[in-house]
Amino acid sequence: MNKNKKICVIGAGYWGANHIRTLNELKSLGGVVDYSKSIELKIKDEYPKVDFFRNLENSFNKNYDGYIVATPPSTHLEVASAIIKKGYPILIEKPMALNSNDAKKIVTLANEYNVNAMVGHLLLFHPAIIKIKELIDIGKIGKLQYIYSNRLNLGKIRTEENVFWSFAPHDIAILQYFINSYPIDISCSGAAYVQQEIHDTTITTLSYENNIKAHIYLSWLHPFKEHRLVIIGSDGMLSFEDSSINKDIVFYDKKFILNGQIPEKKDGITEKIPYVKTEPLKEELKYFIDNLNINKIKKSDVENGYEIIKILELASKILNEQ
Repeated sequence: MNKNKKICVIGAGYWGANHIRTLNELKSLGGVVDYSKSIELKIKDEYPKVDFFRNLENSFNKNYDGYIVATPPSTHLEVASAIIKKGYPILIEKPMALNSNDAKKIVTLANEYNVNAMVGHLLLFHPAIIKIKELIDIGKIGKLQYIYSNRLNLGKIRTEENVFWSFAPHDIAILQYFINSYPIDISCSGAAYVQQEIHDTTITTLSYENNIKAHIYLSWLHPFKEHRLVIIGSDGMLSFEDSSINKDIVFYDKKFILNGQIPEKKDGITEKIPYVKTEPLKEELKYFIDNLNINKIKKSDVENGYEIIKILELASKILNEQ
């Protein structure tokens, strides 16, 4: 990892605090920007050697190596634009914007100013997700057929974005990573109970070329936490539950074989797949720091983020028309 690189975090709320903590562990925390006086006191107490600013403009005087935007999504275009125009590499938390027009503007600016820009699709840096991608690519489960993701919990309920915009960027990023293709058909339905017109639960179905299908079930109105991913192939199946204690990837040697015209079930061994269990946020930030000054960042770049926003936007339009 690049040594002595200093990153400034914009927004020290719930998720911004995780960036601040992790960057500090990596010895790469340079500054924090937040308008809150109480947060200023907290940061100065916990990180006394770190610069604190009440506005973004003042932080530019320090010439940091890069910025992380962890402000509310509605502010991402304005904040990211100011940073990009100054020529600094940037990591924008997901979702990178709340509509495709804003996302496209960020992509255009990053290209115009030749700035490395990426989006915080954290699970693309999860070692289990990376391992599953490797297993799919080497044909461990044969031809990819079906994927489902359940992301369920009780809270944290948002007031400016629904459960779909809050959770689905993770799942759509994973689907794009695994399938490496844009969906050809999308359906989405859901319900709002806690707040009017802010959906608490959604089910989204996506169809891809080569008869690959996926569904995403999301809810923050659920009695228990479940982050489960299941991948079905022609020669086997994989499961991963990120909400479990051990976070095992499990391979199931299960499939159906046509014996004449009658499907015959093969029920073989179950195998735990080993992988190195590291912290996804730390891996994401290491990647960002290591790639600050390369010609073009490749993983979770803003072009990928824009593609994900387009899928989110289309699914949301279908959801709101139901």
